[in-house]
Amino acid sequence: MDERTRADVERAEAAIVEHYPRLVRLAYLVLPPSMGRHRRVLTAHALVQRALPRARLRRPDGGLPAQRGPAAEAGYDLVRLRTLRLALAYEGRARHGLPVLPQVWGLRLFPRAGGAEELALDQALSAVPASVRATLGLWHLEGLDEEAARTVLEEAGAPAPDLAQQAAGQLDREAGAGAGGLLNSAEFDPCTVQTRPTDLLRRRQRLRAAAALSAVLVLGATAAGLWWGAGDPPVRPRTVAEQALDPARLVRTPNDRWADTSRVDFTAWPARGRQAGDRELLGRALRVWAAPPADTRITAAAGTSTRPPDHPPQLLYAGLIDNVMVVVFHDGERLVRYAEPEDATPTLHFARVDGADLTTGAALVIGRGNGWMRYLLAPWISEITTRDLLAPAAAPHGLHVAPDGVTDRIATPPAPGGGCGRWPVARFRPSTRVVENAAHGDDATFLLADLDDLVPVHLRYVPPPSAGGNPAGDPHEATGAPALRSWARTACELGALRGTGVRSVTDWAFAEQRLPEDAGRATWVCTRADTWRGPGSVTLRFLPPAARPADPGRIAGRATDTAACSSFGPHVVGEIHWRAKTGRWYLLAAGSQEVGDLAATGGVRATGDGSTLAAPADPGAPATVTGRLRSGVSVRAFGPY
Repeated sequence: MDERTRADVERAEAAIVEHYPRLVRLAYLVLPPSMGRHRRVLTAHALVQRALPRARLRRPDGGLPAQRGPAAEAGYDLVRLRTLRLALAYEGRARHGLPVLPQVWGLRLFPRAGGAEELALDQALSAVPASVRATLGLWHLEGLDEEAARTVLEEAGAPAPDLAQQAAGQLDREAGAGAGGLLNSAEFDPCTVQTRPTDLLRRRQRLRAAAALSAVLVLGATAAGLWWGAGDPPVRPRTVAEQALDPARLVRTPNDRWADTSRVDFTAWPARGRQAGDRELLGRALRVWAAPPADTRITAAAGTSTRPPDHPPQLLYAGLIDNVMVVVFHDGERLVRYAEPEDATPTLHFARVDGADLTTGAALVIGRGNGWMRYLLAPWISEITTRDLLAPAAAPHGLHVAPDGVTDRIATPPAPGGGCGRWPVARFRPSTRVVENAAHGDDATFLLADLDDLVPVHLRYVPPPSAGGNPAGDPHEATGAPALRSWARTACELGALRGTGVRSVTDWAFAEQRLPEDAGRATWVCTRADTWRGPGSVTLRFLPPAARPADPGRIAGRATDTAACSSFGPHVVGEIHWRAKTGRWYLLAAGSQEVGDLAATGGVRATGDGSTLAAPADPGAPATVTGRLRSGVSVRAFGPY
């Protein structure tokens, strides 16, 4: 960092004071969304305050103080550049040597929530590199043109500024004319924040433990002072980072906490496993997490930080699984699985679990091998069975669970390129008591699927409108006969989601259509995958009548980073070219429940009756299908895949 004159520093300080909210908003936008909003808010403030440069000891101007004037803008350019450089440095790096954050005790901070447009933009921003977010910030928050923004990006050390501007331009066009207004809204303002308490019960426990520990330390210090005398040097207090690596400070939840709390997630898991009291093993796992040796194999789900612990984490498990010593921690936002094979290098696996609930906090993958895996179950799971999604009519199979919550081996779905002859999933039944506490509904059972992440994926289902389906409501659990029949035809699509940090996948049968030439009735299904970090992706599938239960039908369209097929995007139109048994080709289209009519233009011109359309068409005839909602709003069909 270059040192500057005292006058330069005073100008920079004046610029920070005058433009502080503007600088913090820019830093917040550029920082990785995977940090979580609370940490992004604190880090944005810390970076702007750290952007003040250092001064030389002597003023070259004879000691006159800096005055406000034309040079003030140069001071702002300096602190903006330094803020941007610090924020860009966070992209894909571990938290070693980072600034000390402002301390907020007992509260979590986050900007005020916006509407659907702000949410969609935030999800889109989380899927692009920091340099693209920085470009949008320079355009819309700072008012710079492309040439000036490119210069600032180059000076800040952003990689490939031209590519970043191209990507930013594309995202800007997709967001529409209101992108600048959205970025200036409260959703992206880390200076106007809301607060929520942290875990009150755990905080009370920590306060009691801290009070007891303080009393012991005071008594110990008094005794030591009397014994050794006042001339001995004081003992240096342990830093927060050192305390986080102390096995004695690990958080251990009581065994019966889950039965007496409405917060049913990983915070309610007790510490289990035969080695839960092995401080040597626990200390080794914490040290590897904090400073992984060069040969450590690290795996992280998409959008998950691998930063070291900044407070004592919660211990969930420590024990031997298939000749591998395994330790699992929970730090409030992530699960961290440490595995120590015999005569092999350790591995670390990170997964985001912020916002977990009764279903998404019901299990984690404790061990994995060639074609099999084991779950560690939540203490509130009373029964687990397995079934094949591709065989909806087959009965489920029971599964043995050890007293410490570890299941027998479960077959895993076929590896990539290995075909799709089966798709094992697990059905979970929670205890009646926790279902009542969580108000989960009548059918408490649910399905989870392993997609190579540390946490399995929750499968759900929304029936067609004729059966009461409504995407704006709560999806049903995918355990009933209609749901299983739908998933039998879409299960093989799950393979494309491996390792992407998916939290839940929902099959929504948004429309049914009677086919021409008395060919039966087809179903249009939108399969939506939601990730732990926010963005979602969808696949539209056309399912005509089939001879086999697992016939996958045809893909009619895909989209990534979209709100479609969710409560934020409940209006969907799909279209596809379909061939009847007679050899004739048709353009078929269907819309969700609120679509009142459909129209095709281009190579095919036709109108539909209500929310479906069927018109003779050549197989290669280009067509644009548009649906009109009863409110008058137009919805464009997903393009053919």
